[in-house]
Amino acid sequence: MKTVALVSGGKDSCYAMMKCIQYGHQIVALANLLPADDSVDELDSYMYQTVGHKIIVSYAECMGVPLFRRRIQGSSRNQKLNYRTTPGDEVEDMFILLNEVKRQIPSIAAVSSGAIASDYQRLRVESVCSRLGLVSLAYLWRQDQSMLLQEMITNRILAITVKVAAMGLDPAKHLGKGIASLESYLHKLKELYGINVCGEGGEYETLTLDCPLFVNCRIVLDEFKIIRHSSDSIAPVGVIHPLALHLENKEKTALSSGNEKIDVLCKEKTGSVFEVEGDCSKRNETTCQPTAEISDLDEVVCDRLLISRTKKKDMFSISCWLQDSCKTSAALHEDLRVVLKHIESQLAKYSLGWEHVLYIHLYVADMNEFAAANEMYVRFITQEKCPFGVPSRSTIELPLLQVDIGRAYVEVLVANDHGKSVLHVQSISSWAPSCIGPYSQATLHKEMIHMAGQLGLDPPTMSLCNGGPIAELEQALKNSEAVAKFFNCSISTSAIVFTIYCSKNIPLSERHKIHDMQDSFLKQMRILELDEQGSRKVLDPIFLYVLVPDLPKRALVEVKPLLFVSKEEDMENVTIHNKSTTVPSNSWGFQPASWHDTCIQKCVVNQKTCAVILSITKDTVAKISSESDSGENDGGYQKPLTKEEMPRVSRFCIYLLDRVVLENDFSWEDIMTLRFYFPTSLDVTMEKLSVELTSAFKELSETGKKIEIGIEPPMFNIVPVLGAGKSSGSMDDVITCELLAQKS
Repeated sequence: MKTVALVSGGKDSCYAMMKCIQYGHQIVALANLLPADDSVDELDSYMYQTVGHKIIVSYAECMGVPLFRRRIQGSSRNQKLNYRTTPGDEVEDMFILLNEVKRQIPSIAAVSSGAIASDYQRLRVESVCSRLGLVSLAYLWRQDQSMLLQEMITNRILAITVKVAAMGLDPAKHLGKGIASLESYLHKLKELYGINVCGEGGEYETLTLDCPLFVNCRIVLDEFKIIRHSSDSIAPVGVIHPLALHLENKEKTALSSGNEKIDVLCKEKTGSVFEVEGDCSKRNETTCQPTAEISDLDEVVCDRLLISRTKKKDMFSISCWLQDSCKTSAALHEDLRVVLKHIESQLAKYSLGWEHVLYIHLYVADMNEFAAANEMYVRFITQEKCPFGVPSRSTIELPLLQVDIGRAYVEVLVANDHGKSVLHVQSISSWAPSCIGPYSQATLHKEMIHMAGQLGLDPPTMSLCNGGPIAELEQALKNSEAVAKFFNCSISTSAIVFTIYCSKNIPLSERHKIHDMQDSFLKQMRILELDEQGSRKVLDPIFLYVLVPDLPKRALVEVKPLLFVSKEEDMENVTIHNKSTTVPSNSWGFQPASWHDTCIQKCVVNQKTCAVILSITKDTVAKISSESDSGENDGGYQKPLTKEEMPRVSRFCIYLLDRVVLENDFSWEDIMTLRFYFPTSLDVTMEKLSVELTSAFKELSETGKKIEIGIEPPMFNIVPVLGAGKSSGSMDDVITCELLAQKS
């Protein structure tokens, strides 16, 4: 992409440009914000480094690209972490500056910045980029600072300190020194006082005088004076005020940097400087999210709208789809509009809105139509509507039309409070795949991290890695771990459930390797994590594999982890997998049997959270059908499930779920999500399965169980798939159930 680089003069913004070029982008312009008064070296700004701003004008000639500059008129009026457009704020100066760059160079598609650790700065750059329809590139984001500093020095960035403000840094001794000469001393200060070796805590600021990007000339600072802003005995503050400089032309023989992408960066370009003026209170937004103009649902036949909702009052799931939609609607986005509008109206019934949604499962009938569907999605779910953070999301193609339930099927997890914490990084970086749009990488709520589906994307390029399903899975797990680390945890020790969506395009010979690879990866990661973290408690996650027609970007694998992050130092009462417990006889004449436990995977944490995967295989159906008092049956069962067997199988599912819920001291009112996956090859319609499960729940209610059943929508969600199971090699369950409960 053609890119404009935000430059402060520091080492970080220069190295960020070099990383952009490394990943195939082209720097076509520079953008810089400077104080309104030339005599001022440093502004009281939360956003911008301005020390040495007089020298930045030389960058245009050094690099041979145009430089756009604007004098900062605004101030830090909006100091909240999540920035919203605020007239008179210094961020609006950046908007005006980049808007003018885009006007003069319409081909620009991205903005580069040197953000490493500051969410405050990153979110503001992303906000401006979003408003202008540009992509944020932040290749230094969340990288190890010791590694970055070494890389900058190795890659011949000549940068000197122009400000110091930390323990151990003395203006008289350390200002004007090169980062290469200070590297070992900075690491010593890190050990002594915990400083950031790249200066991310404001310990110091730098000015780049030369680097491989400066293909025409380098900057030579001839004379400067040191100005002390503070004479504090512990951490004195001082800055450099440049007095004289000159540019030293580089010999033609010295122009070769060894990097062809950098060598051709500036050919046939001029180093013009443009001053961008204008009043930041008079903004002209070039790109904005369209306002949803959604008509009423009168056009939709009421009995075609189907919905389900779990019974938990403070946190629950709502699902919505259209029955027989394929007979009338023409496109996925039309169905999605109706479904999202209906969910919106359902939320409104409880005085809730999209800002209360934690997670969205977006199921589509055809991934080829996803671009148009996503345009409809962003008409409903926007950052403006979600001031506490946009929901996390996973998108999967399902065989919806085969079961006549329309082209769009949406499930939302809702909380009736504002206690969520959202990680939404839109910048493309080397950290983890970006979320360019109104969905986030992860949402933390009540000690649970609901992570977005992770593909095997290489973060810097946002392209699927090569090597097939195993390589994609490994990269997806690495991406998941990067997100988990943001919350100071690991998928190897904190995961409760892994849902792994597998594309039907994976060869049969490769499917069984997926589970083995994931198991090996997590074990190795756990060893490393425990070596670093010591005696951290470890959860043993349960696994669900789901076979689907397609995934975004034609990926072969998508990983969706669910994590538990305890606020306590110690996690006690952790129950994992199968636990055989004798319980009283239940309804429908089922008696406890040892083989029942083989159907169940479960993970119960701190008596707060319960996750269950229930697998009904063909052998299980045989045992259910011929169950004696002992409940034993040795025969294999290869016949498809018949309509006559469906009622008893449905009741067996509810019986086992009821048993797990009760024996772990949970109730049905604690259920957040309850899904039943069934293969479309099953000789039972979705409507028939829904009727049988509803009937089973009603019978359960009549036995005295405290579960509300009435004219309300069903409390479960039925998801049609190509296959599902607890092993990637045999995703051939007749029915698979996924239950998640959490105590209020």
